[in-house]
Amino acid sequence: MIPVEHFPVLIIAISALSAFTIFLVGWINKKACFFMSLATIAFQFILSIFILRHVMTVGTIHYWMGGWRPPWGIEYVVDALNAFILIVILFLSLLVAIYSKRNVEHEIEEKKLVTFYTLFQLLITGLCGITVTGDLFNMYVLLEVCSLAAYALIASAGGRALKASYNYLIMGSLGACFYLLGVGFLYSVTGTLNMGDMKLLLPPLYANRAVQAAFVFFIVGISIKAYVFPLHTWQPDAYTYAPSSVSALIASTMSKVMIYALIRLIYSVFTLNFILSYIGLDLVICWVAAMAIIAGSIFAITQHNLKRMLAYSSIAQIGYILLGVGLSPISVWGLFGAVAHILNHAVMKGCMFLAAGAFIHKAGLWDIRDFEGLGRKMPYASAAFTIAAISMIGIPPGAGFASKLFLILASLEASQYPFVAILLLSTLLNLVYFWRVIDRMYFVRHEHEHEAVETDGGEKEKEHELPLSMIVPMLILATLCIIAGIFWLTELPLPLFYKILSDLGVGVGVTP
Repeated sequence: MIPVEHFPVLIIAISALSAFTIFLVGWINKKACFFMSLATIAFQFILSIFILRHVMTVGTIHYWMGGWRPPWGIEYVVDALNAFILIVILFLSLLVAIYSKRNVEHEIEEKKLVTFYTLFQLLITGLCGITVTGDLFNMYVLLEVCSLAAYALIASAGGRALKASYNYLIMGSLGACFYLLGVGFLYSVTGTLNMGDMKLLLPPLYANRAVQAAFVFFIVGISIKAYVFPLHTWQPDAYTYAPSSVSALIASTMSKVMIYALIRLIYSVFTLNFILSYIGLDLVICWVAAMAIIAGSIFAITQHNLKRMLAYSSIAQIGYILLGVGLSPISVWGLFGAVAHILNHAVMKGCMFLAAGAFIHKAGLWDIRDFEGLGRKMPYASAAFTIAAISMIGIPPGAGFASKLFLILASLEASQYPFVAILLLSTLLNLVYFWRVIDRMYFVRHEHEHEAVETDGGEKEKEHELPLSMIVPMLILATLCIIAGIFWLTELPLPLFYKILSDLGVGVGVTP
């Protein structure tokens, strides 16, 4: 039996090999592409469960590529934080893959199916690689793997998606350049690319201009990739015009991995001591997050296209995670809120994008103003969207309530009362743009709908029925919106969170 210590590299290797195999086999049998990708992701997900179990019971996994010890070789390091992120990524990817079978056939040309699933698998390869790597340059390589796959997947829809993908390509390339400059600056002063080594070598060099510049380059580069306001300009079009399965995947997983990379750099490379050594730096991060929360919510209110509204909502939600990161040097509740919202937002927004894709798939509806009576016509998709939206607003026991509660506690502990007001205001703004969708679906009827109901005796309209492969993932995520909220409000996540604190070397012994 293969030792669990080898599983992190297996997750990457099997996924990369699968992408290559899908490309070859797909030209012989296009239908095999979906099943090969699904089987690969399911196997990766099972491996990720064993990895988290090992990390929680035995300890951090260190894998040296080719047997070369760091700093000369590339090291994969899996602790409680990235083991948790890995499970989130692969679970959401698995559900989106199931959903994609019928949806992709509807939204892209048949001749593109082989390349679609090849790129789909490459994107997951890159995301998993970024999550487990302990080498800064290797992270850059994997960042480009998933970015290039994302550019092509967005463009696969054709039409306006081509321009959206091109804009993302330009901005994403700028982000990669900033990140690579940061890597070069740190390497020039430390002589290593290993994160663990840098963590040990950097403290005496905090005043070095190259180190300070590297930190800025990293923050800007990853902020572009994670569409942190105001560097979000590529994101609304990309999310709006991409195939629905792609929108759901990148919204629920890719942005979370980019924020994870930011957390990893702050905690495992520069450390909190670097942040605290520059007075006000943590507050700068908090205020950028606060602007993202408000601006993203206001822009969402002005949208009529559902996917575009969800895109701007995601900008606000990334602000919640960033706010938790900014508050974490002062309060462990901040880190707790950030980690919780990575899972919560992935589940909630993934559910809503799948529902949006269902509305487009069967009813051809993009515009919120055309959603009259949709709750009766498409009950499962409408119910899933409503549960996720209510959870996102922050109504208990939804997952969004737990995230906001932790961030409010962090703000109170840090005596940053303006952020409490911003969080409460954002809840009202969320209510405004989500309630108008729910109101249209359930409480506003089309003029001719009543006649149609009398004619068909109230039976479900056949043209609005959805395939089971699309309904099940939505309902699973809708259920998890409630389960996740209850989970975070119990003592169940405390062992995981204490392990995360211990592995990051901060807040050990502090009870949230």
